[in-house]
Amino acid sequence: MTYQEPGAGSQSVPPVPFNQSQQPYGQQPYGQQPNGQQQYPQGPGQQPYGQQPAPEPKSGRNILALVALIVSVVGFIFACIPGALIVGWILLPIAFILSIVSLCLKGTGKGLGVAGLIISIVGTIVGVVVFFSVVAVAIDDAIGGDTTVVEGSAAPEEAVEDAAPAEEAGTRENPVGLGSTIQSDDWTVVVNSHNADGNATVGANSFNEAAPAGSHYEIVNYTVTYTGDDSGFAAFVSLDLVTGGGNVINSFDNLAILDDGMGLDELFNGASATGSTAFLVPDGESVLIRVSPGMGADEVFVKP
Repeated sequence: MTYQEPGAGSQSVPPVPFNQSQQPYGQQPYGQQPNGQQQYPQGPGQQPYGQQPAPEPKSGRNILALVALIVSVVGFIFACIPGALIVGWILLPIAFILSIVSLCLKGTGKGLGVAGLIISIVGTIVGVVVFFSVVAVAIDDAIGGDTTVVEGSAAPEEAVEDAAPAEEAGTRENPVGLGSTIQSDDWTVVVNSHNADGNATVGANSFNEAAPAGSHYEIVNYTVTYTGDDSGFAAFVSLDLVTGGGNVINSFDNLAILDDGMGLDELFNGASATGSTAFLVPDGESVLIRVSPGMGADEVFVKP
């Protein structure tokens, strides 16, 4: 290579040979590190040789899942308390929804959300069980409890030769007599009389059908008194007849209208109603009167 100044004669300048060892101060040859190792270009996403990859960021705390867990636990507790059951039924669905949403969040832990979801489901099942238990107890309290014979006279001696002990009075094997007081939590019942030949009484009403051949009407008169807290209907006390052969006869088998029939009176505490009911009984059958002083209450047998 030659260099020629303008206006001057041509003058040859010898080329300077390139020496790789002569680099600017502080710079190393391409591809070489100060420690003598070679460095080569890296592809996208690749770490330089000998360097560890950066650690992945840790999952953040799922605040929504924590809230869902707390709400589900509180709702579960309230669902187990009959008096605060409605609070549990409000909180548990909220906890369920929050748990589902927390599980859909990315970059957060899932453990608390799963726990909240499980507790909310189990709490709902427990709440349903507690609810039906409360309803069953309320119905039992409303329609009467266990019955006891407070006062009563024994049935005629010829009818109870092999009677059970006195403490079992009122059973089918040891019935009580007419006029006995039969009491439950809400009702007091007294069977006043039994008419074994009620055909004439039933026939007095032209709307009634005559007793078919081989049968006859028997009429039972009784008094009911309501002793509960609120009010009740006289129809909650039921009477039917049980034959010596074990067949049950109720008044709906052949409905007869009586002038003094027991109605559907609503009674408050201390009020009473008296009425009669007719039963169609096969001829030659002996019967016992079965009294249920309130729906679901224990039965008491009365000997006519």
